[in-house]
Amino acid sequence: MNPFEMVVAIIIVVTIGKVIQARYAAGGGTRSSDDSQEARRLREEVRALKERIQVLERLATDDTSSARLDREIEALRDRSNERTRHD
Repeated sequence: MNPFEMVVAIIIVVTIGKVIQARYAAGGGTRSSDDSQEARRLREEVRALKERIQVLERLATDDTSSARLDREIEALRDRSNERTRHD
């Protein structure tokens, strides 16, 4: 191996090392924070959907008047609108 090839090989190895180091450093700190925020948002969304499902199941199985049904549906819409405004 002549000196020119050795210099080129060293430059390639150092460059690859720096690229790998930069990739891990850039993604390490910010991803965990973003992931935890996303996880929190998804947990809240799942909780809200479970509440809605419970209400809908109750409405589907209850033999109650249409006035109560209307109140329940409006309450669900109000909750949904409040969450939409906060996001």
